[in-house]
Amino acid sequence: MKRAASAKWSGGLKDGRGEITTDSGVLSGSRYGFTTRFENEAGTNPEELIAAAHAGCFSMALSGQLGNAGMTATSIDTKATLTMERLEAGWTVVGIHLDVVAVIPDADAEKFQTAAANAKAGCPISRLLAPGTAITMTATLA
Repeated sequence: MKRAASAKWSGGLKDGRGEITTDSGVLSGSRYGFTTRFENEAGTNPEELIAAAHAGCFSMALSGQLGNAGMTATSIDTKATLTMERLEAGWTVVGIHLDVVAVIPDADAEKFQTAAANAKAGCPISRLLAPGTAITMTATLA
């Protein structure tokens, strides 16, 4: 399986503009730049997209792990918060915190926590980030 996306950049670092497009068309010419990345201007940025990918990947992995444990969630809501710091080597993603709230009828709390831990360790985006990024999680049954 292969997935692809592309980015186009024009101009200098601070005054330039970029566009991100995915082959699926979900993102098509989505604007990004210095101010959307390092300030709070509307638009996307690579780090936000990594957080979105991690939240989606984890939620699906948790669904699979819950199924293995004999549970089915009515809903799984995951927020991934990425932390980036300026280190000696430059800007570096140093951590991602997953905050997940799941609604599971008749859930076994211990099995839920085990499933969440397995999903955190096993989703492909977690494995991609794990070598140099601290991944933490709060998993709650609602």
